[in-house]
Amino acid sequence: MFKVNRILCPTDFSEASMAALPYAIDLASAYKATLFFIHVVPVLPRPAIDVNYHFAVPEYESALHADAESQLSKIVSTWVPKPVRANKVFAHGSAAEEILRAVEDHHIDLIVIATHGHSGWRHLLFGSVAEKVVRQSKVPVLTIRGPG
Repeated sequence: MFKVNRILCPTDFSEASMAALPYAIDLASAYKATLFFIHVVPVLPRPAIDVNYHFAVPEYESALHADAESQLSKIVSTWVPKPVRANKVFAHGSAAEEILRAVEDHHIDLIVIATHGHSGWRHLLFGSVAEKVVRQSKVPVLTIRGPG
Protein backbone atom coordinates (compact mmCIF):
# COMPACT_ATOMS: atom_id res chain seq x y z
CA MET A 1 0.00 0.00 0.00
CA PHE A 2 1.10 3.54 -0.75
CA LYS A 3 2.50 4.99 2.50
CA VAL A 4 2.21 8.73 3.04
CA ASN A 5 3.87 10.21 6.10
CA ARG A 6 4.70 13.70 4.83
CA ILE A 7 2.73 15.87 2.40
CA LEU A 8 3.99 19.09 0.86
CA CYS A 9 1.51 21.77 -0.22
CA PRO A 10 3.08 24.75 -2.02
CA THR A 11 1.26 28.07 -1.97
CA ASP A 12 1.84 31.54 -3.37
CA PHE A 13 -1.31 32.73 -1.54
CA SER A 14 -3.21 33.21 -4.81
CA GLU A 15 -6.79 32.00 -5.12
CA ALA A 16 -5.60 29.28 -7.49
CA SER A 17 -2.95 27.92 -5.12
CA MET A 18 -5.41 27.90 -2.24
CA ALA A 19 -7.53 25.37 -4.18
CA ALA A 20 -5.06 22.63 -3.19
CA LEU A 21 -5.33 23.25 0.57
CA PRO A 22 -8.52 21.27 1.30
CA TYR A 23 -7.16 18.25 -0.59
CA ALA A 24 -3.82 18.38 1.20
CA ILE A 25 -5.52 18.75 4.58
CA ASP A 26 -7.96 15.89 3.90
CA LEU A 27 -5.14 13.60 2.76
CA ALA A 28 -3.01 14.50 5.77
CA SER A 29 -5.95 13.72 8.03
CA ALA A 30 -6.76 10.42 6.29
CA TYR A 31 -3.15 9.21 6.29
CA LYS A 32 -2.32 10.76 9.68
CA ALA A 33 0.52 12.46 7.83
CA THR A 34 2.44 15.59 8.66
CA LEU A 35 1.55 18.47 6.37
CA PHE A 36 4.21 20.88 5.17
CA PHE A 37 3.18 24.20 3.64
CA ILE A 38 5.86 25.91 1.57
CA HIS A 39 6.04 29.45 0.26
CA VAL A 40 8.91 30.54 -1.95
CA VAL A 41 9.88 34.20 -1.94
CA PRO A 42 11.12 34.99 -5.46
CA VAL A 43 14.54 36.44 -6.09
CA LEU A 44 14.20 40.10 -6.91
CA PRO A 45 16.30 41.49 -9.74
CA ARG A 46 18.79 44.06 -8.63
CA PRO A 47 17.90 47.55 -9.88
CA ALA A 48 20.16 49.36 -12.32
CA ILE A 49 22.81 51.48 -10.70
CA ASP A 50 21.57 55.04 -10.58
CA VAL A 51 22.80 57.47 -7.95
CA ASN A 52 19.36 59.10 -7.79
CA TYR A 53 17.52 55.81 -7.24
CA HIS A 54 17.33 54.00 -3.92
CA PHE A 55 15.52 50.73 -3.38
CA ALA A 56 16.39 48.67 -0.33
CA VAL A 57 16.19 45.14 -1.76
CA PRO A 58 17.27 43.26 1.41
CA GLU A 59 14.71 45.14 3.51
CA TYR A 60 12.00 44.49 0.92
CA GLU A 61 12.84 40.77 0.77
CA SER A 62 12.77 40.66 4.57
CA ALA A 63 9.31 42.27 4.54
CA LEU A 64 8.12 39.71 1.95
CA HIS A 65 9.38 36.89 4.18
CA ALA A 66 7.64 38.34 7.26
CA ASP A 67 4.40 38.73 5.31
CA ALA A 68 4.65 35.14 4.04
CA GLU A 69 5.23 33.88 7.58
CA SER A 70 2.16 35.77 8.77
CA GLN A 71 -0.01 34.44 5.93
CA LEU A 72 1.13 30.83 6.43
CA SER A 73 0.48 31.08 10.16
CA LYS A 74 -3.03 32.33 9.40
CA ILE A 75 -3.62 29.43 6.97
CA VAL A 76 -2.50 26.88 9.55
CA SER A 77 -4.57 28.38 12.37
CA THR A 78 -7.67 28.88 10.20
CA TRP A 79 -7.72 25.81 7.94
CA VAL A 80 -5.84 22.98 9.60
CA PRO A 81 -7.76 20.98 12.23
CA LYS A 82 -5.95 20.23 15.50
CA PRO A 83 -5.16 16.54 14.94
CA VAL A 84 -3.24 17.35 11.73
CA ARG A 85 0.40 18.24 12.30
CA ALA A 86 1.43 21.20 10.14
CA ASN A 87 4.82 22.75 9.47
CA LYS A 88 5.72 25.93 7.61
CA VAL A 89 8.64 26.02 5.20
CA PHE A 90 10.02 29.19 3.67
CA ALA A 91 12.44 29.34 0.79
CA HIS A 92 14.00 31.98 -1.39
CA GLY A 93 14.62 31.49 -5.10
CA SER A 94 12.99 29.69 -8.00
CA ALA A 95 9.66 28.22 -6.88
CA ALA A 96 9.93 24.87 -8.68
CA GLU A 97 13.55 24.34 -7.63
CA GLU A 98 12.84 25.19 -4.00
CA ILE A 99 9.76 22.95 -3.89
CA LEU A 100 11.83 20.05 -5.20
CA ARG A 101 14.60 20.84 -2.71
CA ALA A 102 12.04 20.81 0.12
CA VAL A 103 10.93 17.34 -1.00
CA GLU A 104 14.47 16.09 -0.43
CA ASP A 105 15.17 18.09 2.73
CA HIS A 106 11.92 17.10 4.50
CA HIS A 107 11.58 13.55 3.11
CA ILE A 108 8.22 14.34 1.49
CA ASP A 109 6.12 11.42 0.20
CA LEU A 110 3.49 13.37 -1.77
CA ILE A 111 3.11 16.85 -3.23
CA VAL A 112 -0.35 18.41 -3.53
CA ILE A 113 -0.11 21.43 -5.82
CA ALA A 114 -2.63 23.60 -7.61
CA THR A 115 -2.32 24.60 -11.22
CA HIS A 116 -3.27 28.07 -12.32
CA GLY A 117 -4.93 26.80 -15.46
CA HIS A 118 -2.99 29.05 -17.85
CA SER A 119 -2.82 27.92 -21.44
CA GLY A 120 -1.72 29.31 -24.76
CA TRP A 121 0.43 32.43 -24.74
CA ARG A 122 0.09 32.97 -20.98
CA HIS A 123 1.55 29.52 -20.32
CA LEU A 124 4.38 30.11 -22.80
CA LEU A 125 5.15 33.50 -21.30
CA PHE A 126 4.94 32.62 -17.61
CA GLY A 127 5.64 28.87 -17.62
CA SER A 128 4.22 26.66 -14.96
CA VAL A 129 5.67 25.88 -11.56
CA ALA A 130 3.30 22.92 -11.22
CA GLU A 131 4.37 21.54 -14.60
CA LYS A 132 8.06 21.75 -13.68
CA VAL A 133 7.37 20.07 -10.35
CA VAL A 134 5.39 17.26 -12.00
CA ARG A 135 8.11 16.64 -14.58
CA GLN A 136 11.04 16.68 -12.15
CA SER A 137 9.61 15.29 -8.91
CA LYS A 138 10.84 11.97 -7.57
CA VAL A 139 7.65 11.57 -5.51
CA PRO A 140 4.00 11.44 -6.64
CA VAL A 141 2.33 14.79 -7.35
CA LEU A 142 -1.40 15.38 -7.07
CA THR A 143 -2.38 18.39 -9.16
CA ILE A 144 -5.54 20.34 -8.40
CA ARG A 145 -6.91 22.63 -11.06
CA GLY A 146 -7.42 26.05 -9.57
CA PRO A 147 -9.96 28.58 -10.77
CA GLY A 148 -9.09 30.37 -13.96
